[in-house]
Amino acid sequence: MNIAIVGAGLVGRVVALNLLNSGNHKITLFDKDTKEGIHSAGFTAAGMLAPFAELETAESIIFEYGKRSIELWQPLLKEIGVYDGFSYKGTIITAHPQDVSELEHFIGTLKSKIDEAKEIEMLDATQLAQIEPELAQHNKSFFIRKEGQVDSQRFIAFSTNYFDMREEITWREFTEVTTIEAKKVHLKESSEEFDWVFDCRGFGGKEYFSDLRGVRGEVIWVESKEIDIQRPTRLLHPRYKIYIVPRGNGCEGIDLEYCKECKISQTPNSKRYIIGASEIESEDFSPISVRSSLELLSALYTVHPQFGEARVVNTETNCRPAFKDNLPRIENKEEGLTRINGLYRHGYLLAPAIVEKALKEGINA
Repeated sequence: MNIAIVGAGLVGRVVALNLLNSGNHKITLFDKDTKEGIHSAGFTAAGMLAPFAELETAESIIFEYGKRSIELWQPLLKEIGVYDGFSYKGTIITAHPQDVSELEHFIGTLKSKIDEAKEIEMLDATQLAQIEPELAQHNKSFFIRKEGQVDSQRFIAFSTNYFDMREEITWREFTEVTTIEAKKVHLKESSEEFDWVFDCRGFGGKEYFSDLRGVRGEVIWVESKEIDIQRPTRLLHPRYKIYIVPRGNGCEGIDLEYCKECKISQTPNSKRYIIGASEIESEDFSPISVRSSLELLSALYTVHPQFGEARVVNTETNCRPAFKDNLPRIENKEEGLTRINGLYRHGYLLAPAIVEKALKEGINA
């Protein structure tokens, strides 16, 4: 089939990978930005695979999709040559002594929603020190074993290279798509016909989804030579819940001050971390605010004082696409057209499972 994918962010790339493995298709990737994807929400994301932790504010369907996505991520990453971009070591949830009630309420909420959450383990300082020595100052924490992360920046970078090497793929970067119909893509001055069109534009899908909104997210990249945290860690606080996602020492074996694959500067012998939390009801793509910077970095410093000597190497902001119910939406109303949108803050947690479902209901039905 001759297939168009409009929007070459996270979802569009997962669709393309699935289609390449399912048949002899010719695929055209349309995107308004560069094919490198560095402006996409999928590049900004921390890539957390946290089906349990997200249950605090999400529906149980997110948990089920998340479990399936975790099963699907490793083969997808291996397909594009990322053999160390998947980590499944669990998640640490902790809080300061004055906020322990917040921590207990959080875990209680998870356990009230699904039976599997009863497996979440409570850790005292000694037990926590055995798996994360840098966090031993926290007297009470919880360990969720069945969670992990995808290196989102490497996924975007390596999938670009992979698609470049596949003769079935045609890139149409810096191409503005105005509207989409079944089997047809409309550009500013022309239109093109296909056997099937996938609308994966994320926030750009507001042209069709009138109830789609953007939710602003902000992250800070830091590097430290003194701290070595192995697992995604969440610090609960009455006002904000920050996460710290370790990225190791960047791209293994690449001795560069600037990684051409990940587009992020790096310092030899240091560990990198993505710090985030902000979820702002605003369709604002401007740089990170002073308030968010202060809150995120102040909270980070309280996790471990050595973070006070960490270096800020990058900041990113973006808008995640969301509907009122904060649930993803798949539309297969017409033959020749599939729309996938609204993955909200759960992009990497949901994308493989949502795409699998969309293809079964649409082009593979």
